[in-house]
Amino acid sequence: MAEEPKSTPNPAAPALKKKSSALVVIVGVLVFLLGGGGAAWYYLHHDAKPAEAAAAEKTPEFTIHLETFTVNLADPEESHFLRITIDLGLGHPPKGAAERGVGDFPVARARDAILSVLAIGKADVLMTPEGKAQLKHDLIQALNENVPESDVRNVYFTEFLVQR
Repeated sequence: MAEEPKSTPNPAAPALKKKSSALVVIVGVLVFLLGGGGAAWYYLHHDAKPAEAAAAEKTPEFTIHLETFTVNLADPEESHFLRITIDLGLGHPPKGAAERGVGDFPVARARDAILSVLAIGKADVLMTPEGKAQLKHDLIQALNENVPESDVRNVYFTEFLVQR
């Protein structure tokens, strides 16, 4: 009778089995985390409005032109003045705007609010881009506080001259 060859156990087989099951677990965890991260990103960004839509919501629908302002600036050491022409970007047209130009827009109250902001400006500050941006912000804030029904969304400088 012929003897059957005896199989000798491979000592590396259990270690190989442990390594492959650990690899499967690691791959499974990575797939789960990546899938969860992708789902979370989609959930958070899917309902967010695109930047174009958000900008369109704040875009003024109606523009009103105001006459030129000439104002002495608040520089104590020297006499400086500002000559500025402004257009206001409103969120909605004033009542009666189609028939009567600016309609029921309270021009006198708006000019008063603008003059109160312009008169406290200083020439050195207004000459900088940051100063002009701050002036726009201050004008929008003053107009929305003093003329809330106007819904001012933007201020456009169509002429800006600082005389030193």
